[in-house]
Amino acid sequence: MTAVSVDTRRQLGPRATLAALVTFSLLVGLASATTARAAVAPLTNLGHLDFLGDTVVPPAQAGHTTYRLAQEPSLRVLWTYAEPDGSGGYRRLGGGTYNPATNTYGQGAFNTDDLTRAAVAYVRHWRLFGDAHSRDAAYGLLRAVTYMQTVSDDARKGNFVLWMQPDGTLNRSAIPEENPHPSDSGPSYWLARGIWALGEGYEAFRAADPAFAAFLRQRMNLALDALDRQVLVRYGSYRLLDGAQVPAWLIVDGADASSEAVYGLSAYVRAQPRDARARGDLARLAEGLVQMRLSADSSTWPFGAILPWAGSRSVWHAWGDQMAGALATAGSALGEQRFTTTATAEVASFTPHLLAQGGAEQGWLPAPAERAQIAYGADATLQNLLRTADASGLDGFRKLAAIGAAWYFGNNRSGVQMYDPATGRTFDGLEADGRVNRNSGAESTIHGLLSMMALDARPDVAAAATARNARVSQLTWTLLEAELGTLRGKAQVVTPASAWTGESLWSGGKYVELLRGGKVTLATTLPEAGRYRLLPVFDRQEAPLQSIGTDHRFNNVPLGTLWHGGAGAPGVSPTSGYLDIGNVGSDAVLPSGSLAIESGYVGDGRPVRLDALLLQPEVERIMLAGTGGSQGLLRSWATQRRLATIDGGAGA
Repeated sequence: MTAVSVDTRRQLGPRATLAALVTFSLLVGLASATTARAAVAPLTNLGHLDFLGDTVVPPAQAGHTTYRLAQEPSLRVLWTYAEPDGSGGYRRLGGGTYNPATNTYGQGAFNTDDLTRAAVAYVRHWRLFGDAHSRDAAYGLLRAVTYMQTVSDDARKGNFVLWMQPDGTLNRSAIPEENPHPSDSGPSYWLARGIWALGEGYEAFRAADPAFAAFLRQRMNLALDALDRQVLVRYGSYRLLDGAQVPAWLIVDGADASSEAVYGLSAYVRAQPRDARARGDLARLAEGLVQMRLSADSSTWPFGAILPWAGSRSVWHAWGDQMAGALATAGSALGEQRFTTTATAEVASFTPHLLAQGGAEQGWLPAPAERAQIAYGADATLQNLLRTADASGLDGFRKLAAIGAAWYFGNNRSGVQMYDPATGRTFDGLEADGRVNRNSGAESTIHGLLSMMALDARPDVAAAATARNARVSQLTWTLLEAELGTLRGKAQVVTPASAWTGESLWSGGKYVELLRGGKVTLATTLPEAGRYRLLPVFDRQEAPLQSIGTDHRFNNVPLGTLWHGGAGAPGVSPTSGYLDIGNVGSDAVLPSGSLAIESGYVGDGRPVRLDALLLQPEVERIMLAGTGGSQGLLRSWATQRRLATIDGGAGA
């Protein structure tokens, strides 16, 4: 057991934060880099990704062709899903309802989203290990990706069709319907991922196969034509979102989607540094990502994160959360320090909370309501940390990356190994209740492998992730649903027609409405003595800031008032106001055991809406141990500087 004294403070700068994290990691026993490099065998295994692969000879289809199609009519493709077959193996599946009479799926067997990312995985494997098989697979998949690109001379030119049936027939209008519809009728996630694959493919093949690289460059220019006329034509314009100005030039209004195009453009610019159009497009998309860090305050929502969607101030999700890594990569490619600085600020403030509370959650809306975890989120977090470490020179991010990567090897709520180096399989997900989805489809497999390659390139991080991966202690937030409390006075539970507000989600599908004299009291049990903050999840309304609010108490000890006004005009938001998370607390040390939390109405008579309460330890922690020693992470929510002693728990 290890007791650690730490200096807690609020709003540390990135370098100070990392210094504190690194110091703590060293105190709990990180092995040396020399020992780590000798301890870890390569983790990347392409076996399952190869199993998902297939070949198809597509019929002639107007507007679709690829490199040397006449000479090489067969395309390399990738099945979308795989499930256990009952005998220890897996069977491959497509998406949507299967029709055996026509051998078709409602969606299709193969899709551009996975073809592109698999191409990136094979490209990186080839470049990391010099593997000829991976080079051939990358070549084959890039030919399929470019076949999915529409080249007809109309408004669809440069976009991508999403789905292909088992016989190679394209399905532009899948069931269920995607947006855009048809799938090549406008900008999309698959356009962003097409740019990602074309950029990394071009960089890899430029010297190895100049003729193929020239073809990829031609197709990249078609994709950038589509990007320019459909998305970047709005560069410099903004939309009003609940009082905030958000960029109007993100792909499908997504910083998440745009970040994947930024990865591809960064690779392309590294290979073609004098391509002015590509450099300009990269800079514009990266600037859009910067603009989605709406607040630098790490103590209130969104805790310093870059938000993924320009349609909500309330939503963050782990999947596709590659903005910091993309910004760090773009900053290096363009020599733009401001991009790297934004990436550093996010991963130094937001990511420690993400890791300490248990890893990359599927959705905070803003209450942590969707708690499933998938490889797409785990990989995004890992890439953010490692790429920002590379660009900033802050090695402390590598230590955080080891904690994040340990998710694959047991640092998760079920203690399950989510990636198997013996087969190359990554399970499809971990549910909120701890159940493991043991399917192993293309997306999970690809992102698991992208993570493994990142670890294989950094043996010290791999050693820490694989040899110190069992949780021995954790202290983090507790979610209390407001509607489960005891109501007094003018207080009522409201069940809206839909839990989805149009831009966020009422946690539990209900909330408590309070009027003058109304109160709600929630009972809980503190796991250990200490200082705690209260983070209420509430509806921030379009009203004067201090006109309405709630007073909060711990066991009748006042914490303070949280004001619920201050939301600006809705603008593009479908609703007035938005769900937000506040922060109130006292400096009192609470004993372990029972705790009553009271929230009461204050204001001018207009109702307030309280969704949930997050009870947040002032210093949250996660401690891991294993055959390689221990590693741990502390994240402070303190409002003033003081010394706190933290018990690391048994095994630390």
